[in-house]
Amino acid sequence: MRIAIANDMFMAVEVLRRAVVKIPGYKLAWVAYDGAEAVSKCAADTPDLILMDVLMPSMDGVEATRHIMRQSPCAIVMVTASVNRYAAKIFEAMGYGALDAINTPILGDDGLLNKIATIARLIGKSSYRRSPPVHHSKSLPPLIVIGASTGGPQALKTILCQFPQDFPAAVVIVQHIDAQFVQGFAAWLNEQIPLPMQLAIAGSTPQPGKVLLAGTNLHLVMRSDLTFGYDKEPLHFFYRPSIDVFFKSVAKNWTGKGVGALLTGMGGDGAQGLKQLREAGWHTIAQDCKTCVVYGMPKVAVELKAAVEVLPIEAIASVCIQFTAKC
Repeated sequence: MRIAIANDMFMAVEVLRRAVVKIPGYKLAWVAYDGAEAVSKCAADTPDLILMDVLMPSMDGVEATRHIMRQSPCAIVMVTASVNRYAAKIFEAMGYGALDAINTPILGDDGLLNKIATIARLIGKSSYRRSPPVHHSKSLPPLIVIGASTGGPQALKTILCQFPQDFPAAVVIVQHIDAQFVQGFAAWLNEQIPLPMQLAIAGSTPQPGKVLLAGTNLHLVMRSDLTFGYDKEPLHFFYRPSIDVFFKSVAKNWTGKGVGALLTGMGGDGAQGLKQLREAGWHTIAQDCKTCVVYGMPKVAVELKAAVEVLPIEAIASVCIQFTAKC
């Protein structure tokens, strides 16, 4: 995998360079000492991954990420002295397409190498060879997909808090929330639920015992190879990401068993998708009127006969647990 470094600090460049060349199969593509130089070099020689400093002269890493993802897109990991201190800039860069962020490593720190290895697998540039995955219904974990809007954060917390640490199902959530707030929302939930939670990254797949959250203002979709992707189409959908778009893609492509749940929110996003999940043999749930902050999306789902069950928010998790125990 060819990796580039964009950083104005010579010491940081040297630490990053040593980390890159340490592992067989990784090669240093080039080094840029400001954002403008990174944009220019990426256009001429696009690497597989850029380790992009957040703060640089001439053009910072956020603006460089915006230009690169428009002109010559590639995987970008933001590198900074303090992820927490510069969280706003990192969230902005992620909105432009950066995949992740990490504190500037010190010599001997394997955190960066682990991060690079994860990105390598996601973009198909792993340094070791694996046989292509074969997806059979019996080998797939149970999948739980949840859509939520107004009032969704507390509703999701109520459900996710009840799932045990050894929960065998994979969980994927689409919450109507702007991309600039989604990382903070994921962190807030992560502190309160037993299962690990992270943003769904393009190219990744549902994993048992993990919660994934749609992470951009594009539509999260499941591809035919059961990996996730982000799509700007359909452009006319008011909600981005759309629950309907995601639910319909899952109904079309997931060959295993699953539960679909549509929670509180205004409008009707997710109702048609929930109906397609039911028609595909899924167990489908709509949150009831009494426990919804806004009884909009679940109401439309009920009217469409998209829900097998209509349940109060407190009862949804137990149904999911019972369902997965039978799979």
